[in-house]
Amino acid sequence: MMKRVVWQGLVAGAAGGMVMTLGEKAEQRLTGRPDSYVPARVLERLTGMAEQSGGRSEAANWAMHLGQGAVLGVLRSVMAHAGLRGPWSSAKFTVVRLTNDQILENATGVGAPPESWPRRELAVDLLHKAVYAFTTGVVADALAARSGPGPGQRHAAMRPGRHAGVGPLPRRRSAESRAPGSAWSSPVPPR
Repeated sequence: MMKRVVWQGLVAGAAGGMVMTLGEKAEQRLTGRPDSYVPARVLERLTGMAEQSGGRSEAANWAMHLGQGAVLGVLRSVMAHAGLRGPWSSAKFTVVRLTNDQILENATGVGAPPESWPRRELAVDLLHKAVYAFTTGVVADALAARSGPGPGQRHAAMRPGRHAGVGPLPRRRSAESRAPGSAWSSPVPPR
């Protein structure tokens, strides 16, 4: 299962990174905002590369956007397989993406805390990261749904609606643990 979670997350995250980057390019054409080389600078500092300019910075920007997006997509895939799917989960994941960016940018000295940014720049960044997170979420959720509901979704289905005090799902028992004489030799109750 772990292989499936990883490859699905890489695919979902790469899709989210691509859509975010294309959205940024469209927004830049409309607003006239220049390219930011913050992702390239972060990658260069993380890897110890010399800071580049021109086409090399563009390549580093794409590598960081897509690489970071793909790697973070694995976490969104984990969420989807656990049963955390849909818009609420994508909103939570937006915060993860923003936090990841801020840790990397601030730890490398390339960026400053968002509260020090001009408000328009902050709003644009929030929008693009939300596009990434929701696109990644749609893809991760669709791929995870092929495996059926996650544990969280099965738990919620025990008592549909908003209720307190719904106990946990019974443990799933493997065939080995139900061997005669084991503590779990009784059959698993049907759902």
